[in-house]
Amino acid sequence: MCMRIKDHVIMGSDTATATVKITVDGKTIMAIEGEPILAALLSENIMVNRYTVKLKEPRGLFCGIGQCTDCAMIVNGKPNVRTCITPVEEGMIIQTQHGNGMEEGGGTHA
Repeated sequence: MCMRIKDHVIMGSDTATATVKITVDGKTIMAIEGEPILAALLSENIMVNRYTVKLKEPRGLFCGIGQCTDCAMIVNGKPNVRTCITPVEEGMIIQTQHGNGMEEGGGTHA
């Protein structure tokens, strides 16, 4: 189910046509090249981006402008990437982040 807005009264019409494949938690999805990662995830009904360090609570879209860290995920092995401002590129590997992203199975220090 796709939730993308194709025609917006202020932002205009969506003219993007190039699609790319990205992998999210092992699942391949199609995304529009250059759109924010978070937009691609939301269009696929993926709402949880990370789980908090202490209480392991789910977090997702909050500010949408890169000022908070609620949308942080592991992207191509790098933790704490703000997906609301990071553009989609072909072949990206994205993982839900648990804690600070350095726990077992998530990301590496670079």
